[in-house]
Amino acid sequence: MIKIDNKIHLYWSDIELLTDKLCEEIIKIPNVTHISGLSRGGLIPAVMVSHKLNLPYTDKILWSDDKVIRNTLLIDDICDSGETLYNSEAAITAVLHHKPHTAKFTPTAYAQRFDGDEWIIYPWEKSDSQAIQDYKLR
Repeated sequence: MIKIDNKIHLYWSDIELLTDKLCEEIIKIPNVTHISGLSRGGLIPAVMVSHKLNLPYTDKILWSDDKVIRNTLLIDDICDSGETLYNSEAAITAVLHHKPHTAKFTPTAYAQRFDGDEWIIYPWEKSDSQAIQDYKLR
């Protein structure tokens, strides 16, 4: 990890440690049988968790009798404002980073609580990412 200005740039080794920690939290959740990831930021950590826990990845939230199957875990990279996860249809959620001081939503599990205001740049993002959520750019 390296901090430049008000941005924290993570390395793949950081992501490995975070996904390991997230897996430790996920195995405490009963009956998780499928993993899904929010595009774009949640796709890579979701696939990594899927492999580490040997759980099938699905590209959608699985439904049964018009109700969300509560054993499909939806993963995102960060819960910053909480907007994306709050508006999802997922019953169980997990993130690498949770910012409780800015988020209106608390995920079921997270690898790391992040109390700073720095912008986190993951290795799958452009290093010159804007410090604003994607949905606010639209």
